[in-house]
Amino acid sequence: MIKISGDGLSLEQISKVVQGERVELADDPAVTARIEASCLRLEEAIKAGEPIYGVSTLYGGMADQSVPPERMSELQHIALWHHKTATGPRLAREDVRAAMLLRANTLAKGYSAVRRELIERYLTFLNNNVSPHTFKRGSIGASGDLVPLSYIGASVVGLGPAFMVDFDGEDIDCISALERLGMKPLKLLPKEGLALNNGTTASTGVAANNLDRACNVTALAFGVQALLFQALLATDHSFHPTIHHVKPHPGQVFVAAEFRTLLKDSKLIRGEAVGNRGHRKGKLIQDRYSMRCLPQYTGPIIDGLANAAKQITTEANTANDNPLIDPDTGEIYHTGNFLAQYTAVAMDDLRLHLAMLIKHLDVQIAMLVTPEFNQGLAASLVGNQEHGLNIGLKSLQVQCNSIAPLVQFNARSMADLYPTHAEQFNQNINSQAMNASNLARDSIELCEHFLACALVFAVQAVELRSKAAGSTYDATGVLSTATQPLYVAARTIAQGPPDHEECLVWDDMDSPIEDRVARLLKDIANSGDLVSAVRETRDRIASRMV
Repeated sequence: MIKISGDGLSLEQISKVVQGERVELADDPAVTARIEASCLRLEEAIKAGEPIYGVSTLYGGMADQSVPPERMSELQHIALWHHKTATGPRLAREDVRAAMLLRANTLAKGYSAVRRELIERYLTFLNNNVSPHTFKRGSIGASGDLVPLSYIGASVVGLGPAFMVDFDGEDIDCISALERLGMKPLKLLPKEGLALNNGTTASTGVAANNLDRACNVTALAFGVQALLFQALLATDHSFHPTIHHVKPHPGQVFVAAEFRTLLKDSKLIRGEAVGNRGHRKGKLIQDRYSMRCLPQYTGPIIDGLANAAKQITTEANTANDNPLIDPDTGEIYHTGNFLAQYTAVAMDDLRLHLAMLIKHLDVQIAMLVTPEFNQGLAASLVGNQEHGLNIGLKSLQVQCNSIAPLVQFNARSMADLYPTHAEQFNQNINSQAMNASNLARDSIELCEHFLACALVFAVQAVELRSKAAGSTYDATGVLSTATQPLYVAARTIAQGPPDHEECLVWDDMDSPIEDRVARLLKDIANSGDLVSAVRETRDRIASRMV
């Protein structure tokens, strides 16, 4: 059971709730007192006739128009209904769950003047697998993620049957969903509608899920690279501690140590003692950049993931609506905490780092299929060379070349592309965080597809190398202990257990490569056996994102 209080919610806990773990509001008198204090202070301010944005005024560029006390509750319902404007693709169920969790967490902080009952409704939806239909488009991440959060909030309070939910796999209207849960539609009090839709928690929820999946992608990329290093007969000299001790960027040091672990005891990696270069006679004295500079190139990616995780974790534990009511002092603040710039920048950075990761792999695959660079392997990793007409993985490399540019295109920044005229020039700076987060999700899906292809290259290459080094295509005996599980998992998922007599792709016409890639992609997307095979690497990466 995950307990929320407005503070201390981690990315790991968000992931657990998204995957179905139950959640409840912390049974802490201090939490309850803060929630109640902000509600009481708002009541007093309304009675005293204090001007309060979105309570005694209309919204945005219309905030110069007053609202009488008898219509303040009506205004809160309009705040949600007014934003039922979205069409287009739906937000994924796991992203909606993350958004609900983060909205409940920020309201639990006690600065939003909403009843405890409202917060608990979000948790009831989560615990009963009820996810409001929400859409990807419509938020500019300025006055919060108004559109997606309105769809969620309206469903939670039962604003009307026009708002639909996924109730444990069944699409029904929110009124029917509340009936099944033993609840009735809730009449909102002044500010409650605004507190439900005015915040950063939709884009940040997507971002939190992105970072969780980015850990999988990065760990798998490291595992694939470790297999490719072995197939290319690379050296482990590039990862020697002394090299990185004298350039001690944290990510670089981490990556070097990780690859020392991944390549340890491999029968294919050349262990170079300092001063011993005799085996390189007639060849380049050192590995090419994509291998030799791996820690220097990939280190910033690890540091970038850690920084993005810090920003998203901080944002997930903020009070981010407007206005805010200090439960301790009673002061009412008109703020800009709804601007999701940190989320937008973190997701811009994430897309950049994913593009760097995939570009690196794409270069290594290009070396792998080219006889001039692949240390004696067949061109395009042809399996049965005696056949005479086999072409191997030529088309699969083209497939990779079609995916990598899309990841690189998505790496362009979004946070600086805002329109300056939004909403009567009121939201004249805006973060575009929702777009940045959704683009990052798209990039992750592209990366997963690329990795499924890359695993076919990796398995085929190490099996060809194993045969060249001995008498079997089963590469288990020549690979490092740390990379054997990924090899076996990928080989088994793609086609079946390692085979002594034939490599993964033997004759081109045996079966479509497409089928192998599809099986690998499905496993990656479901965090299956392939992610389990790189669990230790993933956990070490995740430990840096706390």
